[in-house]
Amino acid sequence: MFLAVGSLLRLGRGVTVRCAPGAPVEATRRPAPALPPWGLPWYSSGAAPSNSAPKGRGEVHRVPAQHKPSQFDKEILVWTGRFKSVEEIPPRVPPEMIDTARNKARVKVCYIMIGLTIIACFAVIASAKRAVEHESLASLNLAKKAKLREETALAAQAKAK
Repeated sequence: MFLAVGSLLRLGRGVTVRCAPGAPVEATRRPAPALPPWGLPWYSSGAAPSNSAPKGRGEVHRVPAQHKPSQFDKEILVWTGRFKSVEEIPPRVPPEMIDTARNKARVKVCYIMIGLTIIACFAVIASAKRAVEHESLASLNLAKKAKLREETALAAQAKAK
């Protein structure tokens, strides 16, 4: 045990320590508020919604923050299977829906790239096997040297004349 000076110390979520000067420390735990599994909602006005009804005509209603999807976002939402067509997409959707669709699209693009890489590997292997059968670097090099010798011999004969 240790002695603390002060009256209140918060140690984390739901844990509060109360102590009087010179008295031993005693910890109390208050229950955490029940949260939905996805966390607290964000609101476009920056504040949490009030439980009271709107009082005046000019008061702004607090609604969860929404995002207006671009044409590219709409195509991603359709491609990932969230909506059947572009016309079904509402004018405003939650940002989490767009983030989820983008993540699914990233995964699909990665799978496509993996498939194309494997196909390209097999194409390179097939072309290399064909090249080994008909033409090798050694045979190409010998043919190139023979051609250069012919050209130098013709140049020497032309100079001698």
